[in-house]
Order: sequence, then C-alpha cells, then structure tokens
Amino acid sequence: MPERNLDFDRVIDRKNTNCLKYDFAKQRGRPENVLPLWVADMDFATSSYVEDALTERVKHGIYGYSEVGTDYFNAVCGWMKRHHDWLPEEKWLVKTPGVVFALAMAVKAYTEKGDGVLLQQPVYYPFSEVIEDNGRRVVSNTLYLGSDNRYHMDFEDFERKIVQEKIKLFFLCNPHNPVGRVWTKEELETIGDICVKNHVIVISDEIHQDFAFKGKHQVFANLKKEYEDISIVCTSPSKTFNLASMLISNIFIPNPDLRRKFKKELDAAGISQLSVLGLTACEAAYRNGDVWHTAVRSYIEKNIAFIKNFTEQYLDGVTMTGHEGTYLVWLDFRNTGYKGRELDRLILQEAEVWLDSGSIFGDSGEGFQRINAACPGSVLEEALHRIKKALNKN
Repeated sequence: MPERNLDFDRVIDRKNTNCLKYDFAKQRGRPENVLPLWVADMDFATSSYVEDALTERVKHGIYGYSEVGTDYFNAVCGWMKRHHDWLPEEKWLVKTPGVVFALAMAVKAYTEKGDGVLLQQPVYYPFSEVIEDNGRRVVSNTLYLGSDNRYHMDFEDFERKIVQEKIKLFFLCNPHNPVGRVWTKEELETIGDICVKNHVIVISDEIHQDFAFKGKHQVFANLKKEYEDISIVCTSPSKTFNLASMLISNIFIPNPDLRRKFKKELDAAGISQLSVLGLTACEAAYRNGDVWHTAVRSYIEKNIAFIKNFTEQYLDGVTMTGHEGTYLVWLDFRNTGYKGRELDRLILQEAEVWLDSGSIFGDSGEGFQRINAACPGSVLEEALHRIKKALNKN
C-alpha cells in the first residue's frame, strides 16, 4: 500500500484538539488569534503507515501493560543503519517517555547537587531547566557567530570550563537547536577527545538527526570506539514523524555501568513500561516511514529556502543565520533596532506571530527569534508577511 499522507500544502485545522500550539495562546498570555510558529512540532499529518498501525492497535480494545522485543529494536536499528550508518546493540537500548526526561535522569545519575553541567548556549532551553531544577549549575561554553554567518565552538574555552568547573557531564545538541548547525566530524572529534581526556560523560541529544540538510549527521558514539564508553545517545521519532505526544524515545547507552546508573534513576522515578501506542507508532514509523520522511524533508527544505529569500528581500535588518539542520530557523533581528522585550512585543503584539524569543535560549540569544518551518507554505508566507508589515509600520 503506498504512502497516502504526502500533501504538505494542506492546512489542517488543529484548533479545539487540545493542541499546545494553537489552543493555549490566551492561557499563556498571547493574543487569541496569534499565528503560532513556535513549539517544535509539525502541522503535517504523520505517515499513513503510522496512522494505520495505530488504528489497528486501537481496534484491539485492550491497552494493558505492554512491552516490545527484538522486532521493535530491529525497526529502530534498521532506521539508524539506513540513515546514519550506525548499528547499535540491542542491550544498549533504554526506552524513556522523552528526551528531556532522559536528560533529567542523566543529571541525577551522573552528577551531584551543586555540580556544574556544561552546555553550549544559545541552546534548547529545557537543557538549562533540567540542570537548575535538579540543583546543579549551568556552565556555558557559549557558541559564537562567525564571519561566515555560522555558529562555531570555542574549543579552548570548552576545555578550560571543563577543568575549572570540574565538569562531569556535557550536553551536546546535534543537530543544534536553535542555531541550526550540523556539527562536522572534525568538530565532534575535537570535543570528544577533550571529554575522553577529562573523563566527561556526553549526553548527545540527536533528536533532530533526520533533518540534516547540509553536511551529514554524525552519531557521536559512532565516531570513535572510545566514545562509546562516555556516550548516552538520545534519539526519538517525535521530531521526524511528528509524534511528540506519543512520549517515546530511544536512548542508547553502550557503557554497562552508565546504563545501570541511568536505569536506577528510571526505577526511582517510577518508570517501567511505556505507552503501547507510542511503541506502536515508533516501530511503524521506523519500519515503513522512509517515503514520508524523504517527502517531508524536501518540503521543509523548500520552506527554509523561502524564509532565506524572503528575509533577504523584504525584512530589512533581519538576517537568517546559516542553516544546516533541524526545521527550526534562527533569525537575527539585532540590526532592526529592536531588542529584548521591545522585539518580542513587535513580533507578538504587532505582527501577531508567535515565535520563540531568542532570550529563552540563553543571554547569547538576545535579539534573535526562532521560527518553525514545518508548516504549510501558505502559513509560513502569511507569518513572514505579518512580520514584514510590522517592521515597515515602525
């Protein structure tokens, strides 16, 4: 049976479906009729293979405690092999209800209260939240925007912070959200060697791995054998197949001691079996979702090109930073004269577009906005025209 859900131009009404993106603007202090391109889910129907698998499972009528075995792992492993040249072992797999949940478990498993945890701001804001909310300290090896309009790592500062702050744990984001970098093999090996040398555990958040548009996504643990001993690789079908509410992530931990410590924290949190629908959706997506994934990647890539062209032609003072991966685009408004709350007010109140303010990703995100390109082209065009009108009005 061929894939059915390939019409990405179709605008699907998500209102009144308990949709976080569309139904909770007023409760969150946003204008009721705001156009939302903030939270990182898609406005596209997922693969029809996932839809059909869920429908069949729901028809069974019994949703008791459920688990999966080798067939599930083979579907996940097959995807990793086909798309990322990586063959993880089945014993490495630990399933969790989300990547952010896994980050929190890692903080508890591998650090003590008061320890510093290293990250690279501006970065996905739950990174900082799970560190601080668990009584640890955020230490940032802040990325810098180069003359090539791409973000880069400061390797000297990276090692200096590890030594000075006695870092045990590093959160790597690859591809990077929100700055859109797909880190190169050379960049990853530079920080990987530093982490091996200094006995630092690497939590590699690779949830956006299936949206590398320039370069090639590198699974951190697969770069060098010695990286396996320090790696927790976090993956999920949630971004790739728009399955965020299914609460399913696949975490790979090759080192048995690190895996044991991680599982102990899962037990302490009361996590055992996950949702049968999440497991069903994940297996169907990874087993049969290649055609849908190829098509949605192509569509999103065109949307990203549209954002770049529109920005260059019509948004004076706004620059789209060099984009390599994820469907989240990082826009630099610093040359518009707007910043901080004034910029947020312009976008939200005058343009009536809901984006993610750059400041929530760390101080280095000030003056930026993150826009989600995973929506029908007509919706994206409307949002950008609203921003253009607001900027021109002022």
